[in-house]
Amino acid sequence: VRLQTQPKPQPGQPPLYSGTFDCFRKTLFGEGVRGLYRGMAAPIIGVTPMFAVCFFGFGLGKRLQQRKPDDILTYPQLFAAGMLSGVFTTVIMAPGERIKCLLQIQAATGETKYSGSLDCAKQLYREAGIRGVYKGTVLTLMRDVPASGMYFMTYEWLKNILTPEGKNVSDLSAPRILFAGGLAGIFNWAVAIPPDVLKSRFQTAPPGKYPNGFRDVLRELIREEGVASLYKGFTAVMIRAFPANAACFLGFEVAMKFLNWIAPGL
Repeated sequence: VRLQTQPKPQPGQPPLYSGTFDCFRKTLFGEGVRGLYRGMAAPIIGVTPMFAVCFFGFGLGKRLQQRKPDDILTYPQLFAAGMLSGVFTTVIMAPGERIKCLLQIQAATGETKYSGSLDCAKQLYREAGIRGVYKGTVLTLMRDVPASGMYFMTYEWLKNILTPEGKNVSDLSAPRILFAGGLAGIFNWAVAIPPDVLKSRFQTAPPGKYPNGFRDVLRELIREEGVASLYKGFTAVMIRAFPANAACFLGFEVAMKFLNWIAPGL
């Protein structure tokens, strides 16, 4: 992610980071282990309600398309239900993403404007009100809506493929759930990376730099850095995507089984 928020190099100067592992090495030696977690507070505060709302949105999206509770949805319907979950999570995600990106670019440039996540939120609100905190919301929607659709559709598809013949999908083993969740995370980020790069660049830009929003960001990126710049940070994101989302879906499935056991009629 730091690759997506690195400062734009001056003409004739090389980028601050040449790639994922160079970024890791420079961050570790320059800032220590804490530098690897720069901007973590804002996302971690929102991660629990965000995933709760995410899975609630997916469940709601499924129920809205079912005539009866046991109706089996098609994959396009699962994709649509996943997209609804992306709309729900944006309200929680957008401020945390904005703060995280600003703290990461601050660390990369060496300038100290914000002392932490809370101070960053206060200054953003003081400077531009709630619009300043939610800057980049449209791009967050552009990232999360299609990516969430892909995320849940892929997970359900893989669960069906991995379920042995004659068995129920709800009885899938933990390793198979981990595998399905991890691959779903990779599919999710394959869709999400280009709008995420645009969002990161837009959210860290000075006020007024991109008056036409993401269109200006897209033009500048392609003109100056080429189409490949839309996948900046691809390696780092994919290294994270499999284990993080495998754990996410396993946690969800275990939690649902536990809740159904203690409160089956809830």
